[in-house]
Amino acid sequence: MFEFITDEEERGQVGIGTLIVFIAMVLVAAIAAGVLINTAGFLQSKSQETGQQSSKQVSDRLQEVVTVGQVKDNGADPNTIDAVNVTVTQAPGAGEIDLQNATINWIGPSGTETLVHDQASGTDWKFNTTAVKNTDDSKTVLNDPDDRFNINFDLTATDAPDTLQEGQEVTIKINTMAGATTTIRFTVPESLGQKSAVEL
Repeated sequence: MFEFITDEEERGQVGIGTLIVFIAMVLVAAIAAGVLINTAGFLQSKSQETGQQSSKQVSDRLQEVVTVGQVKDNGADPNTIDAVNVTVTQAPGAGEIDLQNATINWIGPSGTETLVHDQASGTDWKFNTTAVKNTDDSKTVLNDPDDRFNINFDLTATDAPDTLQEGQEVTIKINTMAGATTTIRFTVPESLGQKSAVEL
């Protein structure tokens, strides 16, 4: 006996095949969409993180208030600067800055020195900090626009460079943990006689 396939059966078989292909296409599109959404989310979070880091490198800086030198008035080398105090505050728009995590490049007549905070491990010659105005009890953290801290450089300490003579120039670069750099330059006055401290 022969079995004849009518036009309706042929159309039914074609319709089922088309439906299977359509479902397969929908599944592939759904998987692709999921991958794209995940990738877009990952890229967005990475770009936000990168943007925040870049913003901190620009904004999380220190601002110099005043720099003062202490004049040595006796001993083997009088009328020289044997200590420097740099008073700093947060730059406008800066976030929290922990001076304990900062590094400082001292570029002076005797060469370049890299210093860390005296509470950190590292170089022999270190800088220390003292609070001038502190809105809370944080010992090394600037976290308020009204905070003021002194960064102290003792030029008589072990492995410190020579004391500063009249007319000599120094550049200080303060690098915060966020990667921002603050550059401070000063020149010792031409005459230090009869003075206990001078603004640099």
